[in-house]
Amino acid sequence: MKTEAPVIVRPARNLRGSVRLPGDKSISHRYAMLAGIAEGPSRLENYSTGADCASTLGCMRSLGVAWERNHKDGIIEVQGRGLSLTAPKTPLDCGNSGSTMRMLSGIVAGQRFTSAMVGDESLSRRPMARVITPLSAMGAQIESHDGKPPLRITGAALKAIDYAMPVASAQVKSCLLFAGLFADGETRIEEPLRTRDHGEVALRAFGAKLERKACGQGAVMGHEVRIRGGQRLRGIEARIPGDLSSAAFFLCAAALFPGSQLTIPSLLMNPTRARLLDILMQLGLRISVTQLDEIHGELVGSLQVEGGRLTQATIAGPDSAALIDEIPVLAAIAPYTEQGIEVRDAKELRVKESDRIAALATNLRLMGAQVEEREDGLKIPGGQTLHGAELDSFGDHRIAMAFAVAALRAQGETLIRGAESAAISYPAFFQTLEEVTER
Repeated sequence: MKTEAPVIVRPARNLRGSVRLPGDKSISHRYAMLAGIAEGPSRLENYSTGADCASTLGCMRSLGVAWERNHKDGIIEVQGRGLSLTAPKTPLDCGNSGSTMRMLSGIVAGQRFTSAMVGDESLSRRPMARVITPLSAMGAQIESHDGKPPLRITGAALKAIDYAMPVASAQVKSCLLFAGLFADGETRIEEPLRTRDHGEVALRAFGAKLERKACGQGAVMGHEVRIRGGQRLRGIEARIPGDLSSAAFFLCAAALFPGSQLTIPSLLMNPTRARLLDILMQLGLRISVTQLDEIHGELVGSLQVEGGRLTQATIAGPDSAALIDEIPVLAAIAPYTEQGIEVRDAKELRVKESDRIAALATNLRLMGAQVEEREDGLKIPGGQTLHGAELDSFGDHRIAMAFAVAALRAQGETLIRGAESAAISYPAFFQTLEEVTER
């Protein structure tokens, strides 16, 4: 990544205003892929502005899918090709996007050609065996570097499988559901914990039929999804709701200041993502939801937010899977709570864009916080006073944005190196944060 000037974040007195967020990343990725293999045109409004979702669009174009962006209103118009794509002339460049590589693998595995999939240095360190193993069982031939990118996928006439995922992952689930469209028979996927269901919801929005139900027994219930191959998709017109993971940074910033007031309109409220709101209300943030609607199977609402006293929270078990993208910013504000935040069962954070557990512990300590780092999480006491410091984003967009939030309550200025990594998911983040900050 090219070197850019670091960002300096100064302490704030309060947060106040309205934040309209770019489209949800998870939905944007899936809509772009499904629009490409649907029949007929799709019109996607409020598509994510992040570089990761741009990587997905770039890959779809390399696979022969025509699309145009209306720069005036940001609408993406996609001309679907149906289930048969064209062989790419160059490697599919996934950039920094693990979502692109993992989910798109399920589609190219069903094509009768070979696709090379590459990414940047960070993506090249991330595990892909979790999609390689089941896709190989379905009949695709996949070459990798010890289970990591780059990948070389030779597609085939896939056969349906019955697969129990060893690790709960919405990306892997979507990958296999997409591959299931190209398989002979019914593909069944079982996940150990319920994860985000954007893949299932999006498939239904594009006209696919699938079955979902809880499975397992005891305190922790799993989930299974079944999809039959050979189904045709149809294009849609949709406005993508605001990104809830991006909203997490503003919600946590508001939580730092008693009396803060924020409005967030047209926000994704999917039940598999909304656990974040429960945790923040448990901490002490006052949240009310208005104008709740359902659009293409996804719940969308507007939030009214007011800051209050922050108490404590424990994130473990199913919550760790549900909040995996939001844990960094929750951990970053943990020292400002009264009794702290403990994170367990979140080892997956070690293999994200950075080792997020180590990155969080390092930067919090640089700001003067006491932190207990564990293999699968963190224990961060509350009641601490932090000071400004020189921090590193570790090339990770969520680390950069999380510590911009933590810096708002610190004593003195905080300098964040590599802050340009925020563009991976939210290019306008720092500008938007400044607009609602009172000093």
